[in-house]
Amino acid sequence: MNKKTIIWIIVAIIIIATILGTVATFVLSKNKNKPEDIWQKYIACINEQKYEEMYSMLTEDSKAKISQDDFISRNKNIYDGIDMTDMQIKISSVEEENSTTSKISYNQSMNTDAGKIEFDNTVRLTKNKEKGYLVNWSSSLIFPTLGNNDKVRIKTISAERGSIIDKNSQVLAGQGSVSSVGIVPGKLSDNKEADIEKIANLLGTTANSISKSLSASWVKDDTFVPLKKIAMDATDLKNQLLQIPGVKITTAKGRTYPLGEAAAQLVGYVQTITAEELETNRGKGYTATSVIGKAGLEKQYEERLKGKDGVEIYIEGEDGTRKKDIARIDVQNGETIKLTIDSKIQTKLYNELKENEGFFVVMQPKTGELLALVSTPSYNPNSFALGMGTDEWNNIKNNQGNPMLARYLQSYCPGSTFKPVTGAIGLTTGALNAEDTFQYNGLSWKKDGWGEYDITTLTAYSGPKNLKNALIHSDNIYFAQAALQIGKKNFTEGLNKIKFNENIDIGLTTSKSQYANSGDISNEKVLADSGYGQGQILINPLHLASIYSAFSNDGNIIEPTLLYNPNYNPNIWMPEVIQKESIHTVLETMKKVISEPTATGYGLHREEYTLAGKTGTAEIKLSKEDATGTELGWMAVFTTDPNIENPILLISMVEDVKGRGGSGYVVEKDKAVLDKWFDEN
Repeated sequence: MNKKTIIWIIVAIIIIATILGTVATFVLSKNKNKPEDIWQKYIACINEQKYEEMYSMLTEDSKAKISQDDFISRNKNIYDGIDMTDMQIKISSVEEENSTTSKISYNQSMNTDAGKIEFDNTVRLTKNKEKGYLVNWSSSLIFPTLGNNDKVRIKTISAERGSIIDKNSQVLAGQGSVSSVGIVPGKLSDNKEADIEKIANLLGTTANSISKSLSASWVKDDTFVPLKKIAMDATDLKNQLLQIPGVKITTAKGRTYPLGEAAAQLVGYVQTITAEELETNRGKGYTATSVIGKAGLEKQYEERLKGKDGVEIYIEGEDGTRKKDIARIDVQNGETIKLTIDSKIQTKLYNELKENEGFFVVMQPKTGELLALVSTPSYNPNSFALGMGTDEWNNIKNNQGNPMLARYLQSYCPGSTFKPVTGAIGLTTGALNAEDTFQYNGLSWKKDGWGEYDITTLTAYSGPKNLKNALIHSDNIYFAQAALQIGKKNFTEGLNKIKFNENIDIGLTTSKSQYANSGDISNEKVLADSGYGQGQILINPLHLASIYSAFSNDGNIIEPTLLYNPNYNPNIWMPEVIQKESIHTVLETMKKVISEPTATGYGLHREEYTLAGKTGTAEIKLSKEDATGTELGWMAVFTTDPNIENPILLISMVEDVKGRGGSGYVVEKDKAVLDKWFDEN
């Protein structure tokens, strides 16, 4: 092949490549400006809220009918208002109507506050020589029946928060009537600044916040401007407020807590959601005006209580009439939560204990149903729900008794109420025999090699140092020696079997029971102290109640429950963890703790019913020599008659009983409760 031929071949290849490149560029350019591609891009801009870019894609005729600002405002207000997300289209056909105009038929869907919206629609795009295809826009591209002068409305129907009720359907938390305090501006006196200051002081708010409410754009002279909700029975406060010109009090709906302080820590309270909580709960149906559970069961069961608001999206015509329904979600009111709690016994317990720092736990020992959970001191949850003033909050916050603490959810040193547990473990493992005696004299004892460390007990008694007498007289020395004889391995394994170091789930978060700070009993002294409920033993009251249920159920420990079920079958939480024979041996002695005139629990003795139980005094001090420490007074008592119609198990504790009779102080409180119980049951 000669040189000239090669040159012509190269020239031909270049010409062909140029032609092919031109054709490819044309094809690609044409495909890039397909009407369906432009429409897909427009829809993508809606999802990305690129409204300005959308406007640039409109025909000049469309732009002549709506300004850029109005276009952006209309689209943004509608899509934001309905909380639109995930818009999708499926194109069914593209039809060339003429040389410049194409019609696209498509199906469109989107998610909104009122659920998924789906509809069929059409759009026309016109070819521009310079810009390619442009959108012929009207409001009907937002919704097919939406006119340019129509409005898209969204209506929210608030869900009613579910109630919390007791076993007898008495309301513990629910919708009730409250008093709404407000001002009619036109009726204020000439000295309105002074009047506003008086109102602010009475309501626990500020004059500035009231003035801000009165200056809102919607407020007229005859407008009622609500300021704060107060309790219906706040008679004195209402009378003081009504003395001030311009004050008006109306009746409104609000969350109320009929038991007030008596069930505060259990039920909890609601308040208006904070900005932080609103962000955390995004997508769960909350708005800036929603209330949310802040404590107790109101918080624990928030999802079940709050319900779901109903939402309607519709088109309103120019004349203000409802033109077209677009989407709707029916309101779902919150669920009613029914508890096993008995309001009467709850209130009685609170009234008995309200001047103290302590708790009551009442359980049906055969079923595990919790009849009362009381913690004192307490607070009024209505104050939180209505809007608490600064002074009232400071009083609660600075109260040394910590009224917001649910004491029955914490763990404490159990003192002698733990001795039956030690006895039951010893008998079950075979390390103890009920008739075995230990040899010691006096009110103190120590093992050889312990140095100055000794075990002391309070009461001297005649008779053998065996399990029966040790329980009746609450003998610390016996149970210290018993723990040593049981041994650390058997002792800790026995406690692990009854769920020490495990959570107890009753719908509320509880602290764990423990037998050692480090997870392991470190030495003999700690083991000996543990035997009588001191050392590093800490127990949760609900856990203790469940353990004591074994004495009513042949060694089976029943799981505590707080939620009412008419068809409830008791759940054996820990089956036969303690031998039946061992349980009965300890039980017979615990009966004597109540029935023997010299026993510590005799103050609860009744002729018509047989009770069993154990008192306890736990010393809380820094060392053996600490004389300034305090004492916790305990009482655990339960009915034993197999045929009794309404059995009861009561666990109670009062802090700081030193100098007030120790556990005897708690026995008196329990007696008043049991007297009421047996009178009514």
